Amino acid sequence: MPDAEFEDLLARAAEAGAKRALADVGLDGREAAMDVRDLRALLDCIRFIRRTAVQTTVHLITTGVILALLAGIALKLRIFGNGG
Repeated sequence: MPDAEFEDLLARAAEAGAKRALADVGLDGREAAMDVRDLRALLDCIRFIRRTAVQTTVHLITTGVILALLAGIALKLRIFGNGG
């Protein structure tokens, strides 16, 4: 079998396999490209939410530590009455 014929056969087999795989996961219709774009947008939103949640957690922990330090300083300097 000549190389060109073999490559053509291989390309057709790969295309048929890819179409079958897309059909198996439900991405074979006319709106498949839009579905993939929607899935990518959903993944981007999930990544954004995860990043925002981590940033918020770090912000809250940092604020809590700073408030605790300020409270300790206030007690040490007896700003709010007799601190001991």
